[in-house]
Amino acid sequence: MFGVVDQRPVSDILRAEEFAKAANVSRETLIRLQAYAEILRKWNHRINLVGQSTLADLWRRHMLDSAQLFPHIPPQAKTLVDFGSGAGFPGLVLSILGVPDVHLIESNGRKCAFLREAARVTAATVTIHNKRIEGMTPLNADVVTARALASLSILVQHAQPYLSPSSICLFLKGRGVEEELTELRKISNIRGNIYQSITDPEGIVLSMKVESHEPAC
Repeated sequence: MFGVVDQRPVSDILRAEEFAKAANVSRETLIRLQAYAEILRKWNHRINLVGQSTLADLWRRHMLDSAQLFPHIPPQAKTLVDFGSGAGFPGLVLSILGVPDVHLIESNGRKCAFLREAARVTAATVTIHNKRIEGMTPLNADVVTARALASLSILVQHAQPYLSPSSICLFLKGRGVEEELTELRKISNIRGNIYQSITDPEGIVLSMKVESHEPAC
């Protein structure tokens, strides 16, 4: 069962200071995120980390889109596993915001090189795994995250070995999520909430627990 919670989208292009207010981050944290943004812009000319056109609205499209997950992370959560980290969204942002033990899983070696440099520059406490998700030895995770990576059924299949009964999945999804939820209900008992994205009128934040692989009654 899912509850749907409305949130007011932030639609205008954001500056760094406006992001800091929207995400309620300290000046110190903003400085670290600004360093991240700077290195992302430099590296994006060499490797395809994010769409070039999205850099004009980096603080909304990527930083705030990732940061909106932070309030949904339980206060006692320590270990977060981020699938398909790419340029570090949302995992690296969540580490900078204060999640203690973040694991970034990314199969592309060049993107991992960027993640290592971004982590060094921002002093982020992350562990970077240059592997495919299915090639990982599963970790004990309090939270599993993913952003625009795969269908919910595939994400849950990947996440299941990492989850305990108290773990949650936080997935950023866009158009077509209702069809994915219908398919997911055929293979798993799931419960949670759907929140409207604050950065994309067509996007959602899906917060859920996966109880089993058995079909829901």
